[in-house]
Amino acid sequence: MFIQTEETPNPATMKFLPGRDVLPGHSADFRSESEAAKSPLAQALFNVDGVVGVFLSDDFITVGKSDDKDWHLLKPGILGVIMEHFTAGRPVILSEAFDGDGDGINEDDDEVVAQIKELLYTRVRPAVAQDGGDIVFEGFDDGVVTLQMRGACAGCPSSTATLKMGIENMLRHYIPEVREVRAAEIML
Repeated sequence: MFIQTEETPNPATMKFLPGRDVLPGHSADFRSESEAAKSPLAQALFNVDGVVGVFLSDDFITVGKSDDKDWHLLKPGILGVIMEHFTAGRPVILSEAFDGDGDGINEDDDEVVAQIKELLYTRVRPAVAQDGGDIVFEGFDDGVVTLQMRGACAGCPSSTATLKMGIENMLRHYIPEVREVRAAEIML
């Protein structure tokens, strides 16, 4: 098994591409070891000293590290965990514990929310996935779109610029009802 790695715009995260499906059609963001209980892969990654976050997506894994650790020391352990996990045929997520990531267009969405989600899921998410992250719609209220930053996007120095100059400008251009885009407050 050959696992590729890619740096992300966020120096505290690295993207790992195992060359196979990780979590097809879904994503899962684990910001603590206790949250990772439903994912044997995320649990194993949190056992590597210095891992502070795990993001699973279609075909990649983004791992966050603590500031006091260096990637050249962490990478071998992380690569070993990923290789061993997939070679052993273990599940990425325990199916009984996974309820999906809740980020699709629902039939009860109003027209504006459906348009926002459509633009996010067809234009924004593929671009941020290339950088090891994800952006998920959280809400729309009084002209303000709230988005959750995941993976490499969470805590990335350039995420504010991406939100304001990229996503906000695009949404305001196509959907006049949108006045502003904000990142969701993350409770740790």
